[in-house]
Amino acid sequence: MADSSGDTAGPAMKIDSTLVRELAELLVDTGLTEIEVEEGARRIRVVRQNMMAAAPMQVASAAPSYVAPALTGAPAGTAPAEAAPDMSNALRSPMVGTAYLSPEPGSEQFVKVGDTVKPGDTLLIVEAMKVMNPITATKEGVVREILITNAQPIEFDQPLMVIG
Repeated sequence: MADSSGDTAGPAMKIDSTLVRELAELLVDTGLTEIEVEEGARRIRVVRQNMMAAAPMQVASAAPSYVAPALTGAPAGTAPAEAAPDMSNALRSPMVGTAYLSPEPGSEQFVKVGDTVKPGDTLLIVEAMKVMNPITATKEGVVREILITNAQPIEFDQPLMVIG
């Protein structure tokens, strides 16, 4: 009997098929390629394989066009020097979801390029699993660049804004 129940796994995990379906729908609605949810010892990961082939192609084609101007603009010295600090000062997404730059459709953005922010100021909202999560500034500075658009699907650790 002990062999049929498993050695160390304990009782079988009950799969919440409704949650799995909701996660799959969230992937389709947001255009994301994967999502993972963890609650206690239970972890569910949903991945869309067919979308993964298209996404790297777009990233790969975008990378050379971004790098090329830096290489051709090297004599000026301005663009390459600013590119490295920008990413080190980038506010990164703490989660997967959809980013919103304003509190509601049609209203002004939380911040714009050139605005001064201080720790705790709301910069944007990330909707994940139908929950609105405010993303706040972690340090004082000036918004140098906004790297996303309103209602854009975002990934974990994706750069969102540069605050310098």
